[in-house]
Amino acid sequence: MSTQGRKVTVVVADDHPIYREGIARGLALSGQIDVVAEAGDGTAAWEAISEHVPNVAVVDYRMPGLDGVAIVHAVTRDKLSTRVILLSAVTDSGVVFKAIEEGAAGYLPKDASRSDIVQAVLKVAKGLTVIPPELAGDLAGEIRLRAAHSAPILSEREHQVLRGFARGLSVPQIAAELYLGVSTVKSHTARLYEKLGVSDRAAAVAEGMRRGLVE
Repeated sequence: MSTQGRKVTVVVADDHPIYREGIARGLALSGQIDVVAEAGDGTAAWEAISEHVPNVAVVDYRMPGLDGVAIVHAVTRDKLSTRVILLSAVTDSGVVFKAIEEGAAGYLPKDASRSDIVQAVLKVAKGLTVIPPELAGDLAGEIRLRAAHSAPILSEREHQVLRGFARGLSVPQIAAELYLGVSTVKSHTARLYEKLGVSDRAAAVAEGMRRGLVE
């Protein structure tokens, strides 16, 4: 519960309705959380977050439309106070590291208990970052590994271009999605290639995956 005694407001987003409804019900039954909206895809999730600006958004890492990381970026871009917890069946340390690095306030496996999700929401609402204890050791190892083999520092736009390539998008398609000119995206692409030491999209994606920059 917030320091003012009000319930923590939450948006829940997952494309599996039974799972989503189970989470929403568990949060509501806690008596400390008010689920203000549910969403079945990334676009609807972002619309709900924009409308309600909840304290916390519990978002599936993989959804149709915008994925969880894209929602984290949108929240950051629009300077919303909402903090995002990502839920995922993937618990690889590299994925968890990337999610927290990108700005997620928490990361939970999809088999987390309802009580664990409730506690995570309450902690994140207080400004804490939540990672399950069973993932903490692997994450620490990932941090040490990355420190020893640091990846090139990509700008946010370069990250977006790389993620677009990983999704199979062309430069014009990425430009349209990011509301940028094609020439601007080409400039970001050239810098991306230079930093990764590659000369084409396929090689950029492969090298990005090898360095943990993209899944």
